[in-house]
Amino acid sequence: MTIEVIYENGVLKPLKPLNLKDGEVLVVKIYKKGIIERTEKFRKIITPEKFKESPEEYLARLREERR
Repeated sequence: MTIEVIYENGVLKPLKPLNLKDGEVLVVKIYKKGIIERTEKFRKIITPEKFKESPEEYLARLREERR
């Protein structure tokens, strides 16, 4: 699941309601919105075919390959 949030007063607040139970524990990866948009734009330029990965998965894979 990918959601958009806003950071206010030290708290991440979802922009839309989430289908989660109270007390549910989650793992969160944080990407600034601009980097996701730039990555998507760049991927469309370098190849006309669609990527199977989401921009977040693509960035994570690139980071792993550079290690």
